[in-house]
Amino acid sequence: MYTLYKKEIFTFLNSLIGYIAVGIFLIINGLFLWVFPSGFNIIDYGFASLDNLFMLSPYVFLFLIPAITMRSFADEKKGGTIELLLTKPLTDTQIIMSKYLAGVTLVVIALLPTLTYAASVYLLGLPKGNMDMGGLWGSYIGLLFLASGFVAIGLFISSITDNQIVAFMLSLLISGFAYIGFGFIASLSLFGKADLFIMSLGIEAHYTSMSRGVIDTRDVLYFFSLIVIFLLLTKTVLESRKWEKQEKQLPLPDNRKL
Repeated sequence: MYTLYKKEIFTFLNSLIGYIAVGIFLIINGLFLWVFPSGFNIIDYGFASLDNLFMLSPYVFLFLIPAITMRSFADEKKGGTIELLLTKPLTDTQIIMSKYLAGVTLVVIALLPTLTYAASVYLLGLPKGNMDMGGLWGSYIGLLFLASGFVAIGLFISSITDNQIVAFMLSLLISGFAYIGFGFIASLSLFGKADLFIMSLGIEAHYTSMSRGVIDTRDVLYFFSLIVIFLLLTKTVLESRKWEKQEKQLPLPDNRKL
């Protein structure tokens, strides 16, 4: 399992698309937070806070994470190596967890340079260090939970297709709907008292709650449930592929009369 985990990380880091994806994530965040005169600019914001980073990053993750996960299974299926992978002395759960943990690790690698933003804001505060550190770390935890959910969704989508572009687009659409779709539906006020429940089905409501620095058990359970559901769906897809292969190998019944 550890060997496959390392292989997934090195495969991504040894590809040009890996560096492009992480580079774009850092460049977009850097430009909007420090350069462009926008509502996200920290200098214009006037407060020693990284709230704007945690507002912007989920939307950038909608593109970064599908780029990370799109080749997880789609590339294996297209290259014909999925059959070899499934015959290795690894369970389906170990294969899925290896790829999932590799995806989460790559997200953490992409997030690490943003700690320089935290250090900069810490030093720019008046007085120096005038910053809500509890809220900061709570927001990072919330962002990591959100990213982990996106990785689980992307892994499932990659398991149902052998086309990386299709996997990228579907992951983007489904992750985007899971993040803002339910909130948009609830804002239409079509379901009366059920609007609050519909909003709670979306990722945004739980991520926003955690971004305030408050780690609520309900939010943690939501993200764990989201991750487990999509990982189980991925396992079901892999198992169905094994069933199809076994059915093809079964001998056809002999219908000849005696």
